[in-house]
Amino acid sequence: MIKIKAVEQKLMVGPKAGQYVYMLGAETYSSLVESKVIEEASLRSGIQKGALQAAFSAIGETIKAWATEGHSVPVPGLGTMRFSVNAKSVSDVNMVASSLITTRKIIFTPSTDVKKALKEAAISITCYDRNGNVVKRVNSSDSGGIEDPENPSGGEDAGAGDDLGQ
Repeated sequence: MIKIKAVEQKLMVGPKAGQYVYMLGAETYSSLVESKVIEEASLRSGIQKGALQAAFSAIGETIKAWATEGHSVPVPGLGTMRFSVNAKSVSDVNMVASSLITTRKIIFTPSTDVKKALKEAAISITCYDRNGNVVKRVNSSDSGGIEDPENPSGGEDAGAGDDLGQ
């Protein structure tokens, strides 16, 4: 179940400035340490922790090396990831330089199975008033639609190039 919180907050800007609205956001989960992930994977697979640790590290280093070379790299069981940039555009080729880059980023494209798991996951929303008191709980009844900002048409990884000029 995906836990969402809706917190009543006063808007400070925009057409509703000064009004209180409920802002939704994902509940903050704890970050798992690598050793906990290795231990769980060992239990699920029957592979010894030392062997899994070595494989886990090797896969991470391989993904990092290939992604920095410009490849879209599979992340086992999850999808693919690649590095990209946002950059300013220029009309003169002589002005092209790395200083045009405004943001370096990682683009993750989930696999069909991960998208399906997300779509099927139940949603639980807890509403908090401006004083931090729980005022309502809501369970999902939506269609489970998934927004994919990298590919609004809904297809698989349509954007294979860099995001220069966006």
